[in-house]
Amino acid sequence: MSTLGSSGIEVFPLNLGGNVFGWTSDEATSHQVLDAFTEAGGDFVDTADGYSAWAPGNSGGESETIIGTWLTARKNRDSVVVATKVSQHPQFRGLSAANVAAAADASLARLGTDYIDLYYAHYDDARTPLEETAGAFDALVNAGKVRAVGVSNYTADRIREWFEVARRNDFVLPVAVQPHYNLVERRAYEHNIAPVAAEENLAVLPYYALAAGFLTGKYRTTSDLASSPRGGGAKAYLTEDGLAVIKVLTEVADAHGVQPASVALAWLRTRPGVAAPIASARTVEQLPALIASATLELTPDEKATLDKVSFWRR
Repeated sequence: MSTLGSSGIEVFPLNLGGNVFGWTSDEATSHQVLDAFTEAGGDFVDTADGYSAWAPGNSGGESETIIGTWLTARKNRDSVVVATKVSQHPQFRGLSAANVAAAADASLARLGTDYIDLYYAHYDDARTPLEETAGAFDALVNAGKVRAVGVSNYTADRIREWFEVARRNDFVLPVAVQPHYNLVERRAYEHNIAPVAAEENLAVLPYYALAAGFLTGKYRTTSDLASSPRGGGAKAYLTEDGLAVIKVLTEVADAHGVQPASVALAWLRTRPGVAAPIASARTVEQLPALIASATLELTPDEKATLDKVSFWRR
């Protein structure tokens, strides 16, 4: 188990991404994935109020609603750690105090619960004073609606500023950061976010942990990209250097009898401060490779080889 910073909240070392729920996974399939995840020992689910407003016919909140119907049907709310986010729902843009309060209530209603375990500021809102935003999150914690606070897609300077504001006003401090970080996206996180995460004991919960599916090894040619509705996101990595990473991932995976995705996530778990990489499963069949990562232990030589082959991304 991993702990979310100073919160005392313990979680399974894999965070199941809910971005596909209500998008590429319908409600029934999403419930099956959630069932299989918890049956395998998982207990940590990530979503956002904006998921999946980008899909035709959706208006935002679909993922939260599906997770909420599952929690209600299974009556397991207290055994699941739920993380969600605010600032991107079409009806609740930004991080003003009034918006944060209203968006939180809307998320609670969709999730069918009276508390959120980890509530993120999804994207920075430069138009709203940070003191107002941090105060709004503090109010939610004091009201018992939120257990812990996190930040996502914030620069290192803005994270430090949040801590300065919070300490000056005696607001609750963030316990987690959600950055874009994986084997082929290292530079921004390791050079900028990692130092402040270490300074402030932030639990690191990387999103795009599998680089839009590229690190599963299923995209090796341009024709492979056309086979998946999410394949376009992997296109940027389909280079000689990117394929070199896939080659090493595959070799290490074969040595352990697992899938490349398992190795990619296990590598992230070895990085300082990383509590639980985030990865989503569109179907139950995709889940075993993710679950395997939670217990896969890489050798020092394997870690060094993966570090070296991905060093070009730093």
